[in-house]
Amino acid sequence: MASLANLSSGQSFALTGGTVIHDDGSQSACDIEVGTDGRIVAVAPALDTRSCAACVDISGLLVSPGFLDAHQHLDKTGVLRFTPNPSGTLQGAREAFAKYARTAGPDDIHKRASRTIERCLSRGTTAIRSHINVDKDAGFHGIETLASIRDDAKTPITLQLVAFMTPHPGQDFDWLGRNIDRAVDLADAVGGTPAVSEDPPRYLDILFSAAVRAGKPVDLHLDEHLNAGVQLVDAALERVERFGMQGRTVFSHVSVLSALPRADFERIAERLLALDVGVVTLPAANLYLQGRDSEKLPPRGLTRVAELYRAGVTIATASDNIQDPFVPTGSGDMLEIARWTLLAGHLRGDELAATHRMITRAPARLMGLGGDYGLKAGAYADLVVTDCIDTDTLIAGGPDRAFVFSKGRLVTDT
Repeated sequence: MASLANLSSGQSFALTGGTVIHDDGSQSACDIEVGTDGRIVAVAPALDTRSCAACVDISGLLVSPGFLDAHQHLDKTGVLRFTPNPSGTLQGAREAFAKYARTAGPDDIHKRASRTIERCLSRGTTAIRSHINVDKDAGFHGIETLASIRDDAKTPITLQLVAFMTPHPGQDFDWLGRNIDRAVDLADAVGGTPAVSEDPPRYLDILFSAAVRAGKPVDLHLDEHLNAGVQLVDAALERVERFGMQGRTVFSHVSVLSALPRADFERIAERLLALDVGVVTLPAANLYLQGRDSEKLPPRGLTRVAELYRAGVTIATASDNIQDPFVPTGSGDMLEIARWTLLAGHLRGDELAATHRMITRAPARLMGLGGDYGLKAGAYADLVVTDCIDTDTLIAGGPDRAFVFSKGRLVTDT
């Protein structure tokens, strides 16, 4: 009998007797057969595994699909010591990074991004969607560098890029119009942050038009603030419908939903459902950046996580930033992010499994991973095998030992 730690790259193998977390959240004892191409051949009880090059008994261990980080900023990661943000505010972070971005070259970006990718993978993350600044400060260094990492066959995870067309005071819309198609061509999705644009309606039209031309989805930083008087959710939803982007749009942050009266929130939640728009909450950033000017009862800054989840809106949770002026902490551990989401998002102790869904199945849907993801035949063998007894214990406390597989290759044994 082989051991997990001794599995060789490129060989077929089977994991037998483990407890598998299925797509519907249920758990049962199943065997998993993985082919030489790094994809799952079958998941079922009592498989005939005699044709496999190796067979490992994992009785007593729990198998989760790989964790997904649906919103990161790999061009910003690891710049904390170079980008002071004394105010601790969102605007202070934007200004600090904009200054650094003018001098950040491809080698610097490549080194920092690769280091963070490795750390995320070692903690069970097998796919990342990263927003990459494209503007007059950052130019194309970030997105070209990250595209080279994404397209490198040796890159150990699935990487998606969002062309984050970042507006600044004095935004030159002519520049944006001239450059957006080139940026989107390098990316997997189109993004931006309408709340800081000087002309949000025009800016939104530019983003959605580019997405339609390229046939790519939209992923917006939307209303990352708590000023109910200037929400742009309705304007963005109107464009989802007008441009035919139902099922292909994600709103990240939407912190403003927590500041709206309940009736307004419920109306928006119904439209999110009707237009099949997904939401990503970023607890680390919104806990750190929001509410610093409040004289009493400083708000958490998160969107209405629990209410969106219970309403049936597809909601994921993600890291956002790791050790930079937006979030000075971060290890790339999505289980940590799941715990922050439960605690800060007003979920209950009996909803631990909901946060597991927010780092697995929900982001898989929002990222459009389709048949490539999950514990099912044909999907990549992106697996996290732990000594936890069930999903609740995996989220609540995490494993003492974990084995991470990416596309059938063992990449971490902790």
